[in-house]
Amino acid sequence: MLYAIYCIDKPDSMDLRMAHRPAHIEYLKAREDRILVGGAQLGEDGEAMLGSVLIIDAPDAAAARAFADDDPFAKAGLFESVRITRWRKAFFNPAVAG
Repeated sequence: MLYAIYCIDKPDSMDLRMAHRPAHIEYLKAREDRILVGGAQLGEDGEAMLGSVLIIDAPDAAAARAFADDDPFAKAGLFESVRITRWRKAFFNPAVAG
């Protein structure tokens, strides 16, 4: 089953994000077989990182929550909020992967 994980950073947390980014990337690379897509949520300037979005394959909501909770960003207290929902692919166009 696919789950979308929407994470919003706490205000003024760029230093915390950058300090834990290498561990976050390694965590995701070690689990890339479960990740459909993922990346940072950006401000309109295309630079400011506001949070993260991941769509992962997990057997159930508890496993999706565990995936999110074990992320080094989450363990470091980066996120103001984390929302996890079931997700169903309706359209997918890899050519638009700008």
